[in-house]
Amino acid sequence: MILLWLIVILLLGGLLAWVAGRWSASASRWISLIAVSADFVIGLVIWTRSAHRVDLLQEQAWLRELDWTWIPQFGIHFHLALDGLSLLLLMLTFLLGIMSVLASWTEIQEAVGFFHLNLLWVLAGIAGVFLAMDLFLFYFAWELMLVPMYFLIAIWGHERRVYAAAKFFLFTQLSGLLMLIAILALYFAHHTATGIFTFEYADLTGTPLSSHAALWIMLGFFVAFAVKLPMFPLHTWLPDAHTEAPTAGSVVLAGLLLKTGAYGLLRFVMPLFPVAAQGFAPIAMVLAVIGILYGSILAFAQTDLKRLVAYTSVSHLGFVLLGIFAWNKLALQGALITIICHGVSTGALFILVGALQERLHTRELSRMSGLWETVPRLGGTGLFFALASMGLPGLGDFVGEFMILLGVYQKSRILTAVAAIGILASTFYALKFVQYAFHGPNQHHWALPDLGVREAIIFTPMIVILLWLGLYPQPVINTFNPAMETLQQHAGQTMNALRR
Repeated sequence: MILLWLIVILLLGGLLAWVAGRWSASASRWISLIAVSADFVIGLVIWTRSAHRVDLLQEQAWLRELDWTWIPQFGIHFHLALDGLSLLLLMLTFLLGIMSVLASWTEIQEAVGFFHLNLLWVLAGIAGVFLAMDLFLFYFAWELMLVPMYFLIAIWGHERRVYAAAKFFLFTQLSGLLMLIAILALYFAHHTATGIFTFEYADLTGTPLSSHAALWIMLGFFVAFAVKLPMFPLHTWLPDAHTEAPTAGSVVLAGLLLKTGAYGLLRFVMPLFPVAAQGFAPIAMVLAVIGILYGSILAFAQTDLKRLVAYTSVSHLGFVLLGIFAWNKLALQGALITIICHGVSTGALFILVGALQERLHTRELSRMSGLWETVPRLGGTGLFFALASMGLPGLGDFVGEFMILLGVYQKSRILTAVAAIGILASTFYALKFVQYAFHGPNQHHWALPDLGVREAIIFTPMIVILLWLGLYPQPVINTFNPAMETLQQHAGQTMNALRR
C-alpha cells in the first residue's frame, strides 16, 4: 500500500490545499509543502532501507509492489511497482516538488489554492508514470500529467501563456494518442499470439511480432517519448512552454516531465522492442547528436534568459537519448546521472531566473548588466549552477555526460567526437548567462534585495546534491544497477526468443 499512498497523498493534498485556499493562501502553501515533503520522507526511508539490504536490490525484481485486478475482462490491473530506476526518479520528483512549492511562495498571489491543486496533481501523475507496470494504467497516468500542466501554464503563465499552453497540449496530446494506438496494437498482437488479453508489462515483454509490426509499434511509443524528452525536431513546443510558464511550471517541465520521456524509452521502448530499437538506434543517435549541437547553438543565441535555459534542455536531453540508444552499461549509467543532475541544475536555473524576474520584472539579458554589484550571493549561486550546466568537472552533470561519451565511444567514435563538441558549446551559453546578467557595470543602477532565507533553503540542497553526484555518485549507480541489468536482460531474452 505504500506505493499507492505516494500518489494518494499528493492527490488528497492538492484537494485539501484547494479547499483551504478559499480562506487562507498561506494554509494552501503549507499543506502542499507538507504533502510533498511527506512523500519525500517516505521515499528516503525506502531508499535507505534498500541501500542497507543489497540483496533486495539484486535478488528481487521489485523493491515494493502492489498488484490488484482492476478490469479483469480486459486484462487491466492496478499494478504499481518500484525498482531502483523508479525510486531514484521518484526522489527527484518529490525533491523538485518541494522546491516548486517554495519557489512559488511569493510569486503566485491569485487563485493560490487552485494553483497548488494543479501542481500536486501533476506531481501525482508523474509519480504514477514512474510506478505503473500496467500499460493501461501507465497511459492513464501519462494523460493525468497533461491537464494540470496546461492550467499551470495557461492561468499563471506570462504574456503569451495561452498560446504556449495550447501548443504544449497539442504536441503532447497528439503524440500521446500515437502511444495509445501503439499500446492497443501490442495488446491485440499479444492476444493473437497467446489468446490472452493483458496490459501487463511483464506479459507483453517478449510478444512475438513481425519485424514490420515491431518497428511501427515501437515508433508509436518512441514518438510519444521523444516529444516529451524533447528530441530534435519534435522539441518546438518546449521553448514557448518554458518561457511562458510560472517558475514552478518551468521547474516541473524541465526537471520532471521531460524525464518521463527518458523513462519511457528506458522502461518500454528498449525492453519491449529490442530488435526494432536496435535497428532504429543509428537514426536516434544521429538525431540526438544534432539536438546536442542545435540546443547549444540556440541557447547561445537567446536574449531572453528563460529561453536560454529552455534550449539547454534540448542539448542535455540529447545526451540522455544518445546514452539510452547506445544501450551499454556505461552509457546507461551516464544517462541516469544526467537525468538526475539535469533536473537539479536546470530546475535551479529556472528558480534563479524566476527570482530575478520577480526583482527586475524582465528576463532580457541586456537589462541585467552588473547585477553582481547589488546581489553578490545570488550571482555566486547563478555562477555555480551555470558551471554545473556546462559540465564542470567535480559536479554531477560532468560525470553523467562523460560516462555517456565513454559508452557511446564503444558504438561510434564519430558520434562521440561530435557530441563532445556539444560540451564545449555549452561553455559559451553558460558564460554568456553569467557575463551578461551579473558582470560589467551596473548601468541601470539596480538596487535589489540579495538572496533571501527561503531562496537559500531552496538552493543549498541542490548545490549539495550536484557536488555529491560529482564527487561520489556510487550510491546512485548502485541503486540503479540491478534495474539496469534487469532491463538489459529483458531486452536480451526478447531478442533470443524472436531469433528462435
